[in-house]
Amino acid sequence: MRFGGILALTDVSFSIAEGSISALIGPNGAGKTTVFNCVTGFYPPSSGNMELMVDGTPQDLGLLLSAGLFNGSHRIARTGIARTFQNIRLFRDMTVLENLLVAQHHSLNHNLLAGFFRTPSYRSAEQAAINNAIGWLKVVGLLESANRLAGTLPYGHQRRLEIARAMCTHPRLICLDEPAAGLNPRETEELAVLIRALRQDHQVTVLLIEHDMSLVMGISDHIVVLDQGRVIAAGTAQAVANSPEVISAYLGLEDEHSATATTS
Repeated sequence: MRFGGILALTDVSFSIAEGSISALIGPNGAGKTTVFNCVTGFYPPSSGNMELMVDGTPQDLGLLLSAGLFNGSHRIARTGIARTFQNIRLFRDMTVLENLLVAQHHSLNHNLLAGFFRTPSYRSAEQAAINNAIGWLKVVGLLESANRLAGTLPYGHQRRLEIARAMCTHPRLICLDEPAAGLNPRETEELAVLIRALRQDHQVTVLLIEHDMSLVMGISDHIVVLDQGRVIAAGTAQAVANSPEVISAYLGLEDEHSATATTS
């Protein structure tokens, strides 16, 4: 991925197994969110391939992004990829329930006459969207807050609402960008339970960016480590934690010869 003369990502290659919880980690500025922005259609990659397996058939996400000049993220979302953001992007002046209904606009009947006359098909689609929203509010523990303005929720609840909003689109893959940012230890533990439930109870594949290493190591089946726009390690939590390249990237260590010379 290039931004003018800046090469933000170089030869980044990894795969996410269906039904897994995978994490993308690395120091600040490593390129993690840029990867998310490519995968979810906010940036068309400068080169390379991205594929999503759908019922055993690969879909070329890059081809979808090049199909038009606008709304790349909408086309990617229709394939079954949803995301949350590092900075919460709720509609603060809408209710909690309305935030989840907005996320389902693509499944509603947009025919003007159907809406004006509230035809049976329109009412049926509307009720299905409400039922779906209520179901996810139950999952994330926010049903009692359904009629509150989203902006009045405690911070941790807003994080949960963002996840519920993404899940309302019935994704195959959900990309969570620093979901534990700003959470206290109890809220982080509850988040871990929720993420496991997304995989176990709702058959969704999870890819997360996260700086909370206790959370990452506790829930991830597979971890990919980025540094300066490149993949420097990938594997299980134990393998990654013991990787000299990863330790060096996080601690800023030099190689052994340079470190010895500096010390002496």
